Amino acid sequence: MQYPLAGGFRQLTPAAPMTSPMMRTPSSALDPYADQALLDPWPLYRELREMGPVVWLEKHGMFAVTRYDAVVKVLRDWEAFPSSFGVMMNDEMNQMLRGNTLCSDGDAHNRLRRVVIRPVTPAALKSLEHEVEREAQGVVDRLCARGRFCAAAELATHLPVTIVSNAVGLPEEGRERMMQWSMGMFNCFGPMNERSRNALPVLSEMMHYARTHAVPGKLKPGSWAEAIHEAASAGEVPPEAVPVMMIDYMGPSLDTTIFAIASGVWLFANHPDQWDLVRNDPSLIPPAINEILRLEAPIQGFSRYVERDYDLAGIPLPAGARAIVFYGAANRDPQQFADPDRFDIRRDNAGRHMAFGAGPHMCVGMNLAKLEMRALFVALARRVKRFHVEKEERMLNNVLRGFSKLIVTVE
Repeated sequence: MQYPLAGGFRQLTPAAPMTSPMMRTPSSALDPYADQALLDPWPLYRELREMGPVVWLEKHGMFAVTRYDAVVKVLRDWEAFPSSFGVMMNDEMNQMLRGNTLCSDGDAHNRLRRVVIRPVTPAALKSLEHEVEREAQGVVDRLCARGRFCAAAELATHLPVTIVSNAVGLPEEGRERMMQWSMGMFNCFGPMNERSRNALPVLSEMMHYARTHAVPGKLKPGSWAEAIHEAASAGEVPPEAVPVMMIDYMGPSLDTTIFAIASGVWLFANHPDQWDLVRNDPSLIPPAINEILRLEAPIQGFSRYVERDYDLAGIPLPAGARAIVFYGAANRDPQQFADPDRFDIRRDNAGRHMAFGAGPHMCVGMNLAKLEMRALFVALARRVKRFHVEKEERMLNNVLRGFSKLIVTVE
């Protein structure tokens, strides 16, 4: 598929030519987007890592980058692996979101990022800290008094839905659809499989809302979304970029944090010795959050266009190809993390995880996510001696990893 760009048309995801250099590239029929692989990706990631730093995925016509050092190299070299041709695994989405913060590079990206990141810098978030902590303590007290609750639907959703949605400032009409939009958006980030195709109408609804409701006069005064329009009026960003910039707040601010919180509860339920460490020493909560994100990265990977012929760890990548960087695989690379499948909140290098990416596109909302997670686990450490999982159901999503249901009892 082609679409017009400044300077002409550009092929987004061509089949990589089977030239003699390609013959030296490991090739695999494995499908990281099959249901079972999404539910339990670790054996597949391990097999791909062992095959080489880069593996050609026959089913999808893209390279898989799974080793930590190679993932970091791709993410940091934005000139060789630009985001401006999209970071998704299908051409339709790469065209639809072209020009937002996620799908831009260089000066254009810096201009957009400066606007989007303003309310979520550590300094800006100071004004939200007290409210986040108060809300966290309140929801933990209510749920723990019941003794049984869904850590996904009731605990993990509370802060993103109550505080973040309000700060974003979208009109009440339609706001209840934000969760469905976000889930659908991330499904559409994957290859154009059945999940992506089924989610396209949901994404179209989200984009329509961004153009017709996330507009001046309907947004909460002083909100994050209104600030994007103000930046456009001031000439900081192009007006045509505003609808796709709204996606930066309408999607990633919700599901990724929700999934990370629920995954943390699940990990502590299955590793009570680690929860005892947290209860006895709450100063371990920030490193524990890093370890949760390392083991259960809410976003498992994005892709990058290959701008020019490139040698990546001895594997030739031809210009015009597309490479998928698997954060979840890099986070369990034994060359980077000793005994990588073990949950160890005192791991000394867990902060090097790739859950937030790396390079110029490192997650804009990471400080907000850490603030919400920290507040909840501090509150839980005061009230909960043990988590016991009664029922768990994982969400099937092309890009996100997390729970749709996690029923726990607490003591």
